[in-house]
Amino acid sequence: MPTTDDRHDIQVGVAEHDQATAVMRCSSPLNLPNAITLSRLLLAGVLFTLIDRGAHWGASTVVFIVAAATDALDGYIARRYGLVTVFGRILDPFVDKVIVCGAFVFLLAWPQSGVNAWMVIIVIGREMFVTSLRSLLEQEGQDFSATLSGKLKMVLQCVAVATALLSLAPEIADAPWAPQFAVFRNVMLWSAVAATVASGVVYVLRAIKLFGRGRAAHPDANAHMRP
Repeated sequence: MPTTDDRHDIQVGVAEHDQATAVMRCSSPLNLPNAITLSRLLLAGVLFTLIDRGAHWGASTVVFIVAAATDALDGYIARRYGLVTVFGRILDPFVDKVIVCGAFVFLLAWPQSGVNAWMVIIVIGREMFVTSLRSLLEQEGQDFSATLSGKLKMVLQCVAVATALLSLAPEIADAPWAPQFAVFRNVMLWSAVAATVASGVVYVLRAIKLFGRGRAAHPDANAHMRP
C-alpha cells in the first residue's frame, strides 16, 4: 500500500510532467530556437544552389558546416531557456533531413564527389523509415527520441558531406595529395553509410520492443483489431 511519501512523490512527478507539457503547449512557435532552425532551412537552399551551379566549393563547405553547427545551438537554447515547442520538435528533425539528404542528392550529380546512388538510397530510405516508425510510436504515446547511435550517424554524415564538398574544390582536387584526400573522403562516406544502416537497425529493434509493450498494455484493443 503506498505510503504518504510515495503518494507525495507521485503527485510531484505528475505535477512536473503537467508543467512541462503546459510549457511546451504555451510557448510561442515564433521564438529564437525555431528562428535558428528556419535559418538552417534557408542555408540549405543556398547550399543546394551552390552545389547545383558547380562553383565555390569552399563556400559550399562553409555554408554546410554553419548549418550543421546551428543544429546543436537551437536545441541547446530551447532546453536551456524552456523554449521547447511542438512546432520545434517537428521542424528541427525535418530540417536536419532536408540538409543532409538534399546534400547527398545534389552531390550525386558530381561523380568526383565520391557519392553514388547506393549511398543516396540508403540514407534517404533509412530516414523515411525511421520517421514513419517515430510517427506511429509517438501517436501511441511512446518515447522514440534520438539515441546515441542516431546522433553518431548524424555526425558522421555531416563529416562525410563536408569532405565530399571539399574534395571538389580546385585547391584540393589539384593538390599533390588529392588521391590521399579522396581515400579519406571515401572512408568517411562509407562510414556514414554503415552508421546509417546500423542506427536504422537499432531503431527498428527498439520499435519492435515498444510495439510489444503497447500490445501488452492494451490487450483488449489488440483483440478488436484481429480478424
